[in-house]
Amino acid sequence: MPNARPELVEKAVNTIRMLAADGVQQANSGHPGMPMGAADMAFVLWTRHLRFDPAEPRWLGRDRFLLSAGHGSMLLYSLLHLAGFDCALEDLKHFRQLHSRTPGHPEYGFLPGVEITSGPLGQGFANGVGFALGHAMLAAKLGPGNPVSDAFVYAIVSDGDLMEGVSAEAASFAGHHKLGRLVYLYDDNGITIDGKTSITFSGEDVTRRFEAYGWHVQSVDGRDHDGIDRALQAAKAELGRPSLIRVHTTIGFGSPAKAGKSSVHGAPLGEAELEATKKALGWPLEPRFLVPDDVRAYWAEVRAEKAAQKQAWRAAEQAWRAANPEQAALLDAHVERWVPERILDRARAELPAPDATRKVSQAILQKIAPLVPCLVGGSADLAESNLTEIKGAGSVAPGSFAGRNLHFGIREHAMGAIANGLAYDGLFVPFVGTFLQFADYMRPPVRLAALSKLQAVYVWTHDSIFLGEDGPTHQPIEHLTALRAIPNLHVCRPADPEETAAAWAHALQRRDGPTALVLTRQKLAPVKRSVPLDPEAILRGGYLVDAPAGATFTLVATGSEVPLAQAALEALAKQGVVGRLASIPCLECFLAQPKAWRDEVVPPGQRVAVVEAARGTEWWQLAGRDGLVLGIERFGSSAPEKALAEEYGFTPAQVAARVTRWLAG
Repeated sequence: MPNARPELVEKAVNTIRMLAADGVQQANSGHPGMPMGAADMAFVLWTRHLRFDPAEPRWLGRDRFLLSAGHGSMLLYSLLHLAGFDCALEDLKHFRQLHSRTPGHPEYGFLPGVEITSGPLGQGFANGVGFALGHAMLAAKLGPGNPVSDAFVYAIVSDGDLMEGVSAEAASFAGHHKLGRLVYLYDDNGITIDGKTSITFSGEDVTRRFEAYGWHVQSVDGRDHDGIDRALQAAKAELGRPSLIRVHTTIGFGSPAKAGKSSVHGAPLGEAELEATKKALGWPLEPRFLVPDDVRAYWAEVRAEKAAQKQAWRAAEQAWRAANPEQAALLDAHVERWVPERILDRARAELPAPDATRKVSQAILQKIAPLVPCLVGGSADLAESNLTEIKGAGSVAPGSFAGRNLHFGIREHAMGAIANGLAYDGLFVPFVGTFLQFADYMRPPVRLAALSKLQAVYVWTHDSIFLGEDGPTHQPIEHLTALRAIPNLHVCRPADPEETAAAWAHALQRRDGPTALVLTRQKLAPVKRSVPLDPEAILRGGYLVDAPAGATFTLVATGSEVPLAQAALEALAKQGVVGRLASIPCLECFLAQPKAWRDEVVPPGQRVAVVEAARGTEWWQLAGRDGLVLGIERFGSSAPEKALAEEYGFTPAQVAARVTRWLAG
């Protein structure tokens, strides 16, 4: 860190405070208290420890900084501006405004240097575990001296983060795996929106809780720069455990009337109190968004020091690459998230016989995993049911990170958020699995993956009431509808080996959002195609399976209901009622196609019926007012599969009878 007199350091910290306070005041919206209280710890971290390069924000050798307490976004934006990232004063002045690059909570992809979308509390905490896990896994694959082996993952977390259950799941996972390059600064200010944390958060000892998780825990005063520095040094030296540093801060530090109070948490200071704060800190009242010249000069020195660190790293990287060309090629494959060309053809090669689509997926996974080195994943203690193990690839375990199979335990929420961390960092394509019913536990990180356009893959099995005897607690009804309602999430429900291969290929090729593979527990009958199969047509989300001459309506189905619909159409044909069959494994993909393709599959002049063993609300947009949606509008039951099919009206004869009544109506 460049040498500076204490007065200049205090001025630099107050610059962070006042940029945050001015930004929130100008927006008349936001959270000034956290940035004002956490400015000291952030300053020490960024100037003395964090390795970064504003000229190359996603430089591979950087440390990662995550603001899990995303409500304090002006802290991050102020740091990015001062550190020389592409974040101008004008960006700070347009905080929380329409189309600005500085939204109310940090969003991945808006500003260079913002590593994650944060704000939903607990998510950033768990994302950081994913970052640290990925670094440990890649370093283990590359061997000693590799370029990713010495990076740290830092985060600032809040009381709210630690109250959320996902952080408990993620902390347990991190402690178990001994992720020693994970260092979290806990902004322990004792305040939430409703008041002091003591009204809800006094029944536990955070230090002892995290020590029980296997973390290294320290405490330090939030104004003691040297103490914060020593704590960070000690955390970095403790490579066998993740670290939590409790930093005791005063929310809204500097505000005469609001410091230490909940009133400064989620509202602007107000003009009078902003003026009083500036006077108390010896800060000029005007201009707003002031960055003094000597503070800018100080940060220029910081950037020069960081540039020297990067230059040293580059030299070491080049030497390592020269000595390890094969490992260097593997590193590049991870950085590029390389997927071979014509992955669909590779996935379709020697397809297994029709079976439960979870079993078909398992077979396809074994073929594609050796071709895609960055593909890693696992399950929430359901690998034997989800069939998500990459055979022969080894498992990740405490202190042993070279495998590709992850064991998340029964921690679906953290599993989804850890997968997001792997995806944000961009060095792996993660897949994670559980039963479709328990996608509910994962919904917050799934939504954030869609919002942040992350390449993550969800393997959700046991996709309908036809899983059988486990009963309604395990039988999804509304889940397909709810998941399809998430913008930018592609929900793929394949009907046979061809569609399952296409779903995996789509998930591997798609870089702008997550993909869900929704798979059956039960074995499915073969799909008999009279229309010649074009594998690329499956990737369009919907295509024709049968198109007999004289058809008067189109029957649409997905997944296990495609062979059911086909059998129903065969029964109807014997009665002289002829219909077309369209399979739509991914509704969002299909709706994104040109109108000409959609009209070819579902002609606007024909009546449309849809059959899917789920809630089905979304299908009315295809069926129309005179259409038919055969779905399920009540919870399931505990019974064998065939009994459930009969009870809920999903036998070929029952479907044919309902279609007949509809056509006659």
